[in-house]
Amino acid sequence: MVLCLDGSTVITIMKRLLLFAQKWLQASDLPKAVYQHLARYVPKIYCLGPNLNPQNEDLLAQLLLQGPLEWYLCGEDPSIGLAKLEQSNQPSQLCGHVFKVGEPTYSCRECAADPTCVLCMQCFLGSVHKGHRYRMTTSGGGGFCDCGDTEAWKKGPYCQKHEPSISDSSQEDPLDQLSANMITRTYSVFSIVLRYAVDMLTWEEENELPAGLEPPERGDTYYCMLFNDEVHTYEQVIYTLQKAVNCTQKEAVSFATTVDRDGRKSVRYGDFHFCEQAKTVIVRNTSRQTKPLRVQVMHSSVVAHQCFALKALAWLGQVIGHSDALRRILCQVGLEKGPLGENSLVDTLMLCDSKMWKGARNVYHQLLMSSLLMDPKYKKLFAIQFAKNYERLQSDYVKDDHDREFSVTDLSVQMFTVPSLARMLMTEENLMATIIRTFVEHLRHRDLQGRFQFERYTPQQAFKFRRVQSLLGDLKYVLISRPTEWTDKLREKFLEGFETFLELLKCMQGMDPVVRQVGQHIEMEPEWEAAFTLQMKLTHIISMMQEWCASDEKVLIEAYRMCLVALTHCHGGFADGEQPITLSMCGHSVDTFRYCVSQEKVIIHLPVSRLLAGLHVLLSKTEVAYRFPERLPLSELSPPMLIEHPLRCLVLCAQVHAGMWRRNGFSLVNQIYYYHNVKCRVEMFDKDLVMLQAGSSMMDPNHFLMIVLSRFELYHIFSSADGRKRHSRENANKVPNSFLLHCRERFTPGIGQVQPSDEIKREIIHQLCIRPMAHSELAKALPENENKETGMERVIDSVALFKKPGVTGRGLYELRPECAKQFNLYFYHYSRADQSKAEEAQRKLRRQSGEDSALPPPLLPPFCPLFASLVNLLQCDVLLGMLGVVLQWAVEPSGGHWSESMLQRVLHLIGMALLEEQQQLESSSEDDITFSFTLKISRPGEAPSNTPSILALLETLQNAAHLEVHKDMIRWILKTVASIKTMRERSSTSPVTDSGGQNHQETVRDKDKAERKRKAEMARLRREKIMAQMSAMQRHFIDENKELFQQSLEELDASTSASLDPSSPDAALLCVGPRRTRPTEKRQVVTCILCQEEQEIRGDGRAMVLAAFVQRSTVMSRNRHRPPPNPERHDPLFMHPDLSFGTHTGSCGHIMHSHCWQRYFEAVQAKEQRRQQRLRVHTSYDVENGEFLCPLCECLSNTVIPLLPLPKGSGRYTEQPGLGLWLKTVSQQIKSLHSAHRKLRPVDAGAVDATSNMEDFPPPEGFKPDYVPVNPFSSTVKEMLTTFGTATYKIGLKVHPNEQDPRVPIMCWGSCAYTIQSIERLLVDEEKPLFGSLPCRQDDCLRSLTRFSAACWTTASLPSVQGHFIRLLAALLPDPEVESSPSLLDVDIFHLLVSMVMSYPSLHIQDSSGLSVDAAQQNLFQLVTVAHVVQVLLTSTPEVTMDQESGGGHSEEEQSISALYSCLRRHLGGALRDVGSAWHLWRCVKAGVLPFLRAGALFFHHLNGVPTPSELHARGSGQWEYLCGYLGLPSNLLQLYHSNQDLLDPLIQGYDSGSVPVGSYLCVFLCYPRESNRLIDLPDDYSALINQASTFTCPKSGGDKSRAPTLCLVCGAMLCSQSYCCQTDLEGEDVGACTAHTFACGAGVGIFLRVRESQVLFLAGKTKGCFYTPPYLDDYGETDQGLRRGNPLHLCQERYRKIQKLWRQHSITEEIGHAQEANQSLVGIDWQHL
Repeated sequence: MVLCLDGSTVITIMKRLLLFAQKWLQASDLPKAVYQHLARYVPKIYCLGPNLNPQNEDLLAQLLLQGPLEWYLCGEDPSIGLAKLEQSNQPSQLCGHVFKVGEPTYSCRECAADPTCVLCMQCFLGSVHKGHRYRMTTSGGGGFCDCGDTEAWKKGPYCQKHEPSISDSSQEDPLDQLSANMITRTYSVFSIVLRYAVDMLTWEEENELPAGLEPPERGDTYYCMLFNDEVHTYEQVIYTLQKAVNCTQKEAVSFATTVDRDGRKSVRYGDFHFCEQAKTVIVRNTSRQTKPLRVQVMHSSVVAHQCFALKALAWLGQVIGHSDALRRILCQVGLEKGPLGENSLVDTLMLCDSKMWKGARNVYHQLLMSSLLMDPKYKKLFAIQFAKNYERLQSDYVKDDHDREFSVTDLSVQMFTVPSLARMLMTEENLMATIIRTFVEHLRHRDLQGRFQFERYTPQQAFKFRRVQSLLGDLKYVLISRPTEWTDKLREKFLEGFETFLELLKCMQGMDPVVRQVGQHIEMEPEWEAAFTLQMKLTHIISMMQEWCASDEKVLIEAYRMCLVALTHCHGGFADGEQPITLSMCGHSVDTFRYCVSQEKVIIHLPVSRLLAGLHVLLSKTEVAYRFPERLPLSELSPPMLIEHPLRCLVLCAQVHAGMWRRNGFSLVNQIYYYHNVKCRVEMFDKDLVMLQAGSSMMDPNHFLMIVLSRFELYHIFSSADGRKRHSRENANKVPNSFLLHCRERFTPGIGQVQPSDEIKREIIHQLCIRPMAHSELAKALPENENKETGMERVIDSVALFKKPGVTGRGLYELRPECAKQFNLYFYHYSRADQSKAEEAQRKLRRQSGEDSALPPPLLPPFCPLFASLVNLLQCDVLLGMLGVVLQWAVEPSGGHWSESMLQRVLHLIGMALLEEQQQLESSSEDDITFSFTLKISRPGEAPSNTPSILALLETLQNAAHLEVHKDMIRWILKTVASIKTMRERSSTSPVTDSGGQNHQETVRDKDKAERKRKAEMARLRREKIMAQMSAMQRHFIDENKELFQQSLEELDASTSASLDPSSPDAALLCVGPRRTRPTEKRQVVTCILCQEEQEIRGDGRAMVLAAFVQRSTVMSRNRHRPPPNPERHDPLFMHPDLSFGTHTGSCGHIMHSHCWQRYFEAVQAKEQRRQQRLRVHTSYDVENGEFLCPLCECLSNTVIPLLPLPKGSGRYTEQPGLGLWLKTVSQQIKSLHSAHRKLRPVDAGAVDATSNMEDFPPPEGFKPDYVPVNPFSSTVKEMLTTFGTATYKIGLKVHPNEQDPRVPIMCWGSCAYTIQSIERLLVDEEKPLFGSLPCRQDDCLRSLTRFSAACWTTASLPSVQGHFIRLLAALLPDPEVESSPSLLDVDIFHLLVSMVMSYPSLHIQDSSGLSVDAAQQNLFQLVTVAHVVQVLLTSTPEVTMDQESGGGHSEEEQSISALYSCLRRHLGGALRDVGSAWHLWRCVKAGVLPFLRAGALFFHHLNGVPTPSELHARGSGQWEYLCGYLGLPSNLLQLYHSNQDLLDPLIQGYDSGSVPVGSYLCVFLCYPRESNRLIDLPDDYSALINQASTFTCPKSGGDKSRAPTLCLVCGAMLCSQSYCCQTDLEGEDVGACTAHTFACGAGVGIFLRVRESQVLFLAGKTKGCFYTPPYLDDYGETDQGLRRGNPLHLCQERYRKIQKLWRQHSITEEIGHAQEANQSLVGIDWQHL
């Protein structure tokens, strides 16, 4: 039985609802009764055929299934009962708004407990966080707003809406609001419905139903159900479905889209064997390479009940929204255990999560979020159950292939980030240890020592490794908020988790060791990414572990002890088998062992060692090392063991940089890169350095340095003079660098006496010393903490100045000048390239400020007591001996065993030691000073070597000619030495010594001044010499080219005199009519860019062409809803005034010979044909459509415009007839042409009689209709005329080329008119003057296009062009011979003018009566101008009230306009409204006609070549009069009407006698002047756009959220981009929504904003596109494409105007071409699918 819905059925059902509810109230076994009801009706509602009707199903389910449940629940009408519940409910302070996909979310950087704490848009706007620093992102769906959660916010937890009131009763039990009967009924209903839904969603039988749900009637109907997976692609599924179920591609795409969205879809309906057949084909076709698609043949009743189970869960979520009490009852039902201790319903759902399809998961996840996670009491209970099942849930997720967002494990973030829940789960469920153990158990691939081994990972293991990383995210959530108060239980469980974490790190300690490749290059690059991926995932976790330890002294001490034990275990016997040796140097010796990094295994991954280093620093930072030394195992530490492996890592880096490991390939290079990279260095390189500092602080510095020299394999170089020639300079350079790192790096709190902000300041300063940087560059260069914060904002203003960006570029931070003195050339986070750039930049700044080029080390903070002994490294004997050796090498310039960089590092070390001594002298008393570096460097070497002292060597090097670049630094060192000596001598209170020191210092200062003066004098003499040489060369060049310079000067004088000639004042300039100004004729010579030959432009000479690009355009369209015309039947003679579709021509302005261009284009064609055979990819131009790149500027072009000379005028002025006589003459000529054309027209026999009855009109005197003119152009010019004309016709109409089509000249005239109009509008919009402001290329293009349009008729059929003119004139002068002339309001008047002026020469060529073309141009222009005035009066008259009327007198213009308007009102019978103010009427006419006059001036200027008056080269008042004067019009345009009133009145009256009366248009037509089109208005705040996009649903996917909502910036339409669902057929090809929209809205060109990526998209055609910088910037002047940084974005009007200008200039396609040429990766994108 099938239920049908009609009015009577609905009434019957409504009556039976109450009966059902009453029956259930009396039932003894309610679950059985409800199940019987469901078994009877569910199969009758759902899944009754292959084509489902969701609306009908939902309504029936509401009436028959959900309605009785609501009646039973409420005990009365649900609309009344639920309203009562909602009214009595105390709303929760928690917002709980569940985010939709793509919805904006906000997180306060200052107040959020962690980055996962977010607000919805409404709560954010009503909160205090709006004025803070916040992060804006888009939601992936599934989370909810944390407003009202006090644990989520440090302050401001409530918005204005959720602020708790004084009488808040949220602590009361919400069940107190319900009666006992209501609670009982609710509990019963919820138990039954939830049990039913859980049973059906976890049901695994395909052909049977659970007990009690068997249908009364069972049919043989089945569904072949296809399930989603993340393995197979869309294309594979579509292809398989076409094969299996014999469907079309569109149907297969629809199936695939639904499967991807909902998780499953029925692809076949019928009996069992019919569906099984489809299943077999699908499995067979998808199991060849991967696992097959999951397909099940399910009975229709099973599918029906599963569909209703989803509806039931959704209904539960809807019902509990009315009352918190209902929510609490549902939570109780869901978490209640079975009578025998069985799993609760929620447990059952969670444990079966991986077996469900995507749609079922989404529904029950939403229910969990709206119920359990919204009730604090049950959220805690649910968290406990979640933690108990954690290991099982994660194992199921790892085996599953769905993304984490569709897994129940994704809910961990909702619980683990709540501090109180995380602590409770850690103490009661040992959550921390559980997470880590679960993670370790999934990584079972180990080597013999138990370390992780990723080398031989199979694809399945790699997939598993990627998924198991999510567990580290859960661990991070648990640790993200460290405790402020510790309990013994928390300490115990944390330390247990810490011990488990150490086991994880021990599995990483020593993994992926490397050995230097000797002989041949490594054959296969080893796997290294997995280990570093794991390291990066653990970086923040390790840091958080240390923060937890630092917050409690007991935990820190115990963790330190445990970490030391683990390290000892890892390094047990690390020296076994190594050969022990004794190193002796400078009177010191140390016992160690021989280890050669270049020959043995080296380990990069040392997490246990590095964790111990971090904890060791915390002992100093928290002062635990000083307060509880007896509780620390410091005596158990073995410094040589601590430093060994970190030292090997640094040696490895030095050897790799020295090129010793090149045969190990790029894998090692990449590892070293990431070792120093900001993502890993905090817990790798930095911690290795800390460990070396910790170890060396507990050792004799001489012993430490000898071990370092040994590991660097440089011990024999410094201990023996014989070995110094056999070493790597690069490797030797790293040794002083290592000492620099040890002694200099004190900006870590706990090592040096600094604050964390000092460390960040230092990083920023050294980054800005390289160059000014944008905010994002600085943020990338700084390490982030677990909250994705760098701390930069707190200190950036104290060290840098912000420089705002312009229209392009980014805002930049520049270093404050006073901070430059903190620059350290050997900053330890500099790469080699960064160091070089920083050095060059800082030396340049010092030179600009007049200082010397020395870059001395900056002052350093003192060490903390635990590390205080490190300073002794700078004065130990071994280091002093090394410094002396390097300086001694430098004294001998002929020796090849030293380098300048080595000397530079030595000088830097000496400078550091001197500053250290100076600081001690300034801050301590004489008895406390233990640092005596100056005394030691002043002593000469001991016998028998008797080497000079370091100070003596420096004084020697000061005057060395080969060390010019280092002299300033040496000078600074000597000056500092003298200053320190002076300070020491002052402390002894000896006046003689004091004056001696002062004299020495003055001597040094005098020497410096003399040296600088000598250098300045040498530089001055060098400059004078160079200038004298340049002057001599210039004189020599002029003497050799006297004739050329003389000619240039003469031409310059001639042009200047011509331009300043007083005989032709600007007032006399006239561009149209027989009295127009005649331009001086001069030869126009141009140069071909291909062959570089010069050529004069002549009509009968070789053709010269201009590269051009013709495109269809809707930029000026006032009606984007007009459907495109049928190209085969469309008559383009009359352009509609809404300019819905036009043809625009642009040019780059580069000129070529026509034959040169043809050869070039043929070469491009041949190249592209070869490319297609070799590599089938798109290019930035389509040769098949005639496209090419300009040979010079690579601008996209698709045709060429021939260059033509200025048309020859009629010579001196002769008297010409007036308008009336001229119109009479032209009318007679047209009548004779009608007669001539009738004779030429082929007719059949039946039509002869009719034709003979028509009167033949004889031609007027001097008119020869039979005259065939001679084409004045050469063959090459004619060929190019045809080429450009055909290209314009083909592109403008989107048809195949046909040079014989009579529409070719019409399209050329239309392109000329449209291009002029668009340029005129562009000049108005940019507020530029009409003339003199156009770029040369646009000016050349207009000139060439206008002259071509005037000549293109010569290549067309003369009768057809004459027929065009006759039809055009008939639009103004009614002609009985012309049928269906358009109404005046249906014609764009400027297109009409251009077409008539261009087509008139086809009549004039047969006229020898003496009429001139100039007179015709003038008369046509005046006639069209009057017609346009009438157009304006008919459509654009103002609505003027009496208050608005002008109080002035009646001028001549006002009287004239009133008379004409009255005449029009008489003719139209009152269709025009009465306008009382003639002043407003005249003002309206002037404004409406002005764009036409401006376009006309551009047109006639380029057509006739008449110079323009200077007044039109500037904007200002009086433009109307100058414009009318230049066009030969009276400033009172109405004089044209009144001077020919008798002639024009009948014409005006005839405007309403067309096929469609003018009066019918008056209410719907556009007004003049037409407004310039502009891109849509965008909101200032980008989040408003995101919010708008989040509500947009795909129009073809049944309300599904669009994944890539894209906004058209031209019309404002929101589109579903880049998806299969919205693909449409366009010209036989499937294209995406954006591509299809470009052809409907922009004639093939589109500008879009991809909202979720904050990215502007340019599209042109189907194969061209590029991404463009969006107009939204953050506070730092940067865009955020992809919304990765999350800074608030605001609209930059200047950048948006730039995009708008590109659109108005028709430069989008050109911009795409340039972008694709610059970035070839753009060419390969399938733009048609966007």
